[in-house]
Amino acid sequence: MATTAGKTSVDYRRRYLGGAAGNFRLTTLSGSLLLVLLAVEGATIPFIRPLLSMHVFVGMLLLGPVALKLGSTGYRFVRYYTGAPEYVELGPPAPLLRVGVAPVLVLSTLTLFGTGILLLFSPHRGGILGLHKASFIVWFAACSVHVLAYGLRTLRTLLERHFDGESVRIALVVAATLVGVAIALAT
Repeated sequence: MATTAGKTSVDYRRRYLGGAAGNFRLTTLSGSLLLVLLAVEGATIPFIRPLLSMHVFVGMLLLGPVALKLGSTGYRFVRYYTGAPEYVELGPPAPLLRVGVAPVLVLSTLTLFGTGILLLFSPHRGGILGLHKASFIVWFAACSVHVLAYGLRTLRTLLERHFDGESVRIALVVAATLVGVAIALAT
């Protein structure tokens, strides 16, 4: 009976969430949203003094979608390296992206957003601001490689037919965005 219940649980998740393909789609949707929001955030940088409030607002809004993207990619990472057949079948990212770019991108993302949050509460900004700027440079380089590597595949995926559970994935992206909006408004 436990096997049947386990199989039913797996079938339900695969049907409504789409399994590995659904996770890939969620990662694509959240990454696409991030690309747009990060472009808005980046547009504030050359005019940071007059647009500092907007820079902070968009930065805080990004927290929800960034958490979703890190969560979906982290989930794939765990499922692949724990040997889940569906994820193993999809295979790992290209070696350079997996070993070289991904760790740098994740660490610089955490540092960039972490220092951004610290800057809101720190009256003495010297070292934190310097680390924020340095992490942005590292993050921008790693993110550029990431976007160039996955841009066309992302576009193709967005144009493909919808998978089972698409409404669930869209709801997750909307919920992550609303969490980000709530954080930004509270800030």
